[in-house]
Formats: sequence, C-alpha cells, structure tokens
Amino acid sequence: MIIKEQLKELKPYQPGKPIDEVKKEFNLKKVVKLASNENPFGCSEHVKQAIMKRLNEMAIYPDGYAAQLRTKLAKHLGVGEKQLIFGNGSDEVVQIICRSYLKQGTNTVMATPTFPQYKHNAVIEGAEIREIPLINGEHDLQSMLNAIDEQTKIVWICNPNNPTGAYIEEERIQAFLDQVPKHVLVVLDEAYFEYVTKEDYPRSISYLNTYENVMILRTFSKAYGLAALRIGYGISHEKIIQEIEPAREPFNTNALAQLAASVALDDQAFIDYCRKENQKGLEQYYDFCEEYQLNYYPSQGNFILIDFKKDGQELFEALLKKGYIVRSGKALGFPTSLRITVGSKEQNEEIIEHLKQLI
Repeated sequence: MIIKEQLKELKPYQPGKPIDEVKKEFNLKKVVKLASNENPFGCSEHVKQAIMKRLNEMAIYPDGYAAQLRTKLAKHLGVGEKQLIFGNGSDEVVQIICRSYLKQGTNTVMATPTFPQYKHNAVIEGAEIREIPLINGEHDLQSMLNAIDEQTKIVWICNPNNPTGAYIEEERIQAFLDQVPKHVLVVLDEAYFEYVTKEDYPRSISYLNTYENVMILRTFSKAYGLAALRIGYGISHEKIIQEIEPAREPFNTNALAQLAASVALDDQAFIDYCRKENQKGLEQYYDFCEEYQLNYYPSQGNFILIDFKKDGQELFEALLKKGYIVRSGKALGFPTSLRITVGSKEQNEEIIEHLKQLI
C-alpha cells in the first residue's frame, strides 16, 4: 500500500507532555502544566453543573447541526445562524477549510513561525506553502500580499499570533483586506480573542459586511476552559459556510461539548475575570523580564514568549525536572526561547523563581 508522498515527511502533532507522565518520569508529587495555553482557572461552574445533569444521555448521538448552540452563539455574536460552522476544536475547521479549497497546483500564504496546523493540513492536500517570516514577532502583511497570485486560495492571519502573542491593529488589517484579491479567502484566526485587551484590536465580525472573502476562527478551548471537550467554530458569509459544510464530518462535535459551550456563553463574568487575571499574570512576567533584561514579546494571548539567550530545550528540560511543563522555543522557531502559558498568580510566582535560579 502506498500513502501520499506528502505524508512521508510530515510528523504528527506533538502535544505537551501529560502531567501524569512527568510525575512518573521524575518521581514528582506536584506538576504544573504551563505548556498548552489552557485556562488555569478551569471553566465556568455552571458548565460543570449542566454536564452532570446530562451524563445519562451518553447513548444518544449529538445534534449534528448543533442547533441550540448555533442559535445562542449567533445571537451572542450578532450574526446569522447559517454563518457558523462548528468543529472538533478550531483545528478541525482549519482542516475543513484546507480540504475544501486546496489541492495540487494551488498555494496558500502564511506567516512563519505561526500556528503549525495551517501548514500541516495544506501539505496533506498537496498545495504549495508560501511562508513569510515574521518581523519583530508580527506578520509582514506587505510581503504576504506580494506572495499572492492567481493560484493562491487561502491567506492565514493568526491574530494574536501563536507563538509570539503579537497582534495586528484594526487599521493595518483593513488596509490589508482592501488589497487582497476577491478569489483569496482570508482566514482570521482569533483563538485568543477573549484575552485581548487592546482597544485597536480588529472588530473582525463587522468585516463580513464589507468583505466577501473573510473567515473568522474562534474557540472554546482557551478562555472558556473547555479544551478537553474540543469545540471551536468559524464565522463567515452564508455562501462560504454552505460551500465548505460537505467537508465537515457528521456529528463532529459531541453533545457534552455543545452543551458546555452553550452554557459557558451565559457566564461572561467568568470570561471577564479570566481576562483580568491573565493581564495581571502577564505583568508578572514583564516585570521579571525587565529585572533580568530579557527580551520578550508583549502578548495579547494567555502566553508569553521569552528569549533567554540560552538553549530553549535545555531550559525546558531543567524546568521539567522541577515539575513545570512549558514549551521549548526550539520547536516553535525560537531556539533560545520558552513559551510559557500564564497561570495563576501562585503558579507564575513559582516558575519565575525557578527561572531566576536557572539563569
């Protein structure tokens, strides 16, 4: 049997080490995971209560249309119900988009480094990948525009960008969209939307009134704290959603995820709390970096990328032995850096103390 040539060079996604595995490997009783940009405060208590009431319905298939969640989310966002598509995490929506538009002979434009699943799925579809290096952690929008041609199908904008946390202001995004040809789909990946505090961050949903080639991605995995249930979504014009829907697997979002997301939307006080605590946590890292004269990118996500001017993999392994799981910058395109998820105040204080000892 012969698989696709492009799969032979691809490696499966490597998630951060599980807590239990680290405990066992280093004989530790306590392990703190600050590697996968999960919410340290969990999820809304209302979500837990709602799930407990539904545990007797596990034998029933979920609603393939996600009608209840669809109605509530559409109202929350101020869009039509047919402007939404749901995925098993926003990762699956990325896969659906690539499956729908890309093939051999087409190309897709993205920044580098950025969220790796854009490239991963494009490679599987046999498309040409056009990667444009970041400038000071930010997308080089002009060079991305220059890379577009008649065979370009998708341009990916991760805003704020993962792994740097840098964001693109509304004025720059609009100027960019004004110049992108109509045959190119611009995907605005806003996985960390709920953590953003900058007032000039794009109000991207309003762009759907002006631009016919925009898709917005968001998720319940980050600020809403539902990463284990895997549910994300895309927002676009009804015509685009209808065209890509056949590429979505049936029953791709489970019943508990749909319920949890629906209930979570009602608890915006929890999201406000997480946003404020995240900002306080970022300030802890900023102060640490200023004290030790370390370069970092100011972040609009719930993570920070810090350049320690040392081998990032060695720092990663040293922290691992102490019970702290972070992401080595080596695999992210920043070999002397660490990407650290913002934890609780106490978690941040603990890991910062360990970092001080290591440097």
